[in-house]
Amino acid sequence: MARVLLAKGRPGGTLLLVGGTGARRPARGLAVPAALTAALPALTANLALELAPIRVNLLAPGFVDTPLSARLLGDDLDRRREQLRATVPIGRVVGPADVAALALHLMTNTALTGAVYDVDGGQQLLSGPPA
Repeated sequence: MARVLLAKGRPGGTLLLVGGTGARRPARGLAVPAALTAALPALTANLALELAPIRVNLLAPGFVDTPLSARLLGDDLDRRREQLRATVPIGRVVGPADVAALALHLMTNTALTGAVYDVDGGQQLLSGPPA
């Protein structure tokens, strides 16, 4: 996609990559997804240089309360929501509208490129493994 964007993109355009925060805290069974997630900031920075003046940024959501989260967590969903409400600095669970608002900002602010932007309610500020 980056090669196509380089050939057909217009100056001032943007490429917004979406990753996550999963690589920041190791967990059993997640080695491959963590490795891929950990590589995205380096890819973002390099693409920002290679595609300039097209801007490239990385959106890194933490837990987002979506139907997919509900399917993945099943019976543990309510426990996870309560745990996040009690521990993250914003005191609530991140929703799809939070991610969309940041995505829109990253696509329209022409001064931003080559960086990673977390949208996790401050979860990365907490110490220890995720509950």
